[in-house]
Amino acid sequence: MASAISANKAELLAIANAVASEKMIDKSIVIEAMEEAIQKSARNRYGAENDIRAKLDPLTGDLTLWRVVEVVEEVEDYFKQVDLKQGEKLQPGAKVGDFIVDPLPPVDLGRIDAQSAKQVIFQKVRDAERERQYEEFKDRQGEVITGVIKSVEFGHVIVNLGRAEGVIRRDQQIPREAARVGERVRALITKVERNNRGPQIFLSRAHPDFMKKLFAQEVPEIYDNIIEIKAAARDPGSRAKIGVISRDSSIDPVGACVGMKGSRVQAVVQELQGEKIDIIPWSEDTATFVVNALQPATVSRVVLDEDDGRIEVVVPDDQLSLAIGRRGQNVRLASQLTGHQIDIMTEEEASEKRSKEFAERSKMFEEELDVDETLSQLLVAEGFAELEEVAYVDLAELASIEGFDEELAEELQSRALEALERQEAAHREVRRGLGVEDALAEIPHLTEAMLVTLGKAGIKTLDDLADLATDELIAKKREAPRRRNNTDGPPQRRPQRETDKGGVLGEYGLSEEQGNEIIMAARAHWFEDEDVSGPTEEAADADSTQ
Repeated sequence: MASAISANKAELLAIANAVASEKMIDKSIVIEAMEEAIQKSARNRYGAENDIRAKLDPLTGDLTLWRVVEVVEEVEDYFKQVDLKQGEKLQPGAKVGDFIVDPLPPVDLGRIDAQSAKQVIFQKVRDAERERQYEEFKDRQGEVITGVIKSVEFGHVIVNLGRAEGVIRRDQQIPREAARVGERVRALITKVERNNRGPQIFLSRAHPDFMKKLFAQEVPEIYDNIIEIKAAARDPGSRAKIGVISRDSSIDPVGACVGMKGSRVQAVVQELQGEKIDIIPWSEDTATFVVNALQPATVSRVVLDEDDGRIEVVVPDDQLSLAIGRRGQNVRLASQLTGHQIDIMTEEEASEKRSKEFAERSKMFEEELDVDETLSQLLVAEGFAELEEVAYVDLAELASIEGFDEELAEELQSRALEALERQEAAHREVRRGLGVEDALAEIPHLTEAMLVTLGKAGIKTLDDLADLATDELIAKKREAPRRRNNTDGPPQRRPQRETDKGGVLGEYGLSEEQGNEIIMAARAHWFEDEDVSGPTEEAADADSTQ
């Protein structure tokens, strides 16, 4: 009998050691799982109502089994409670309220119990293995990892990473890249999530950061932070652009990334299945960086619109197709790289646009200020585009225009103010016709023109305005980006999503701070109502008790 018990002890410890070693988890977790399995089997034998505990010595393999009971004056639960007399038999000196141990003889596991215990141990070990995998990979986001392709399921590539598995979803693969089972593959860890079936490790070969990491592996200067990749944009499998800058003026960042006879960049190109990479010097000056980003096209002129985040780029007629690129690829990548919407136009188109704008502004000044064509054109030539600019510009600046004097400047400002008042009156009449409350006109930053826009959008009361979020009010409309077609036809725009529509007042260029002030001012009456209703209700309660 002693030899049999000894054999069982040795077998239990051997199993614990083997499982812990194979699954690379702590042996104590396996021991804990065994104890839980034995406790479950013991409850099946002695009764599930009992509070049964098991302890397996990790060094000797000795198994101790006991029942925990509470000493009470009057027993209500015979499985978990004993009276004082019985308690003193189990543990001399026991008192009411004590929890004492009632030793139990070891149980022989039957076939069903053994199977149940096996399931408990497997589940516990599996959970521990998943937690170990998650802890190992959770802090490795942004790291390039190498694995072996295990399978391809519904276009998604499952990669064996050694101690875990990752997935490269279809949209994160390089187009037209063949994935063969058994091949080694490098990818970027983009996200690690907990999941009931284990950690979900998402990988990518299409992310711009994957290309950055590859350059860091091939270019020592990038790894040593002498050269920095400030921006990257990719059309996976086709073309990419990176903007680089050197912290050491003696090192050319573009040359260092290209390498001797292109050896460094070619190593990255081969990994990315022949993706062409344009390496561009990064510049803090937006205009300069845009010119560089549109290489190999030659740029004649750049016009920045900081408010709308757009950039107009003028190119010679023979450079238009090169600047835009096949299916708009070159300008699209340049937009992603610079973070600005880039509009490409030829010299002729730019000239036509300027002429049209000049004529429209001149006509507006001519009509609103009641001046002749020469004077209105002179204002536009000096850079004035809106009535507000004429009305509120410093008088000395207006008088300093060639051919102007202080008297003329004062007259122009006076007429500009009158014109603005006429416009406000006209908008006020339209706004009231739409049924927009006068209370909205008291809110800061809102003009009558804005109120007309709100009214046309169905926002006519303080509550209507107060229900909006700041983004819904002021967010600027975003252009729907061009996308690549499956055919060689011209690029098409995708249908606009709700988020592309922008805020109701997005066209007016209000800041986020101004938007917040407008919303809070519209909500102010809610809090006034609370202040008023509170005492009234208390007074009503007081009256009802008298």
